[in-house]
Amino acid sequence: MDIVTKKQLSILIHLAEADKHFAKAEREMIFRLAKIRNFSEEEVNALIRKPEPIDTLDALSNDQKLNYLYDCLDLIHVDNKVFESELTFCKSIAAKLGFKKNVIDFLVDNFDKKLIEDTKKAVFDNYL
Repeated sequence: MDIVTKKQLSILIHLAEADKHFAKAEREMIFRLAKIRNFSEEEVNALIRKPEPIDTLDALSNDQKLNYLYDCLDLIHVDNKVFESELTFCKSIAAKLGFKKNVIDFLVDNFDKKLIEDTKKAVFDNYL
């Protein structure tokens, strides 16, 4: 399991647990992402049981940082319920990634899968 994806999956697992309810849709999304990255279900289940702590995220490229944010947004929307605890968690991740915390408010307000690519430039220009 590559370290970047393992860290990303751990963040998503922490986020899924932020509202104290790990929804089926959230779990399915995490497994889909893991499958795309050729991670076994066993590895993902081990991470779900014991996600890695979220340490520094400074070594990531800008593209990786933005992908982490977008995956977090996808996860909070996948169950069609956005909780304040999830937003708070996302804001802390955004800060660890080097973004201004208000990037999450911007992205949530403008969340539309069709517009994701268009908003990436706005994020880099205004929130990094």
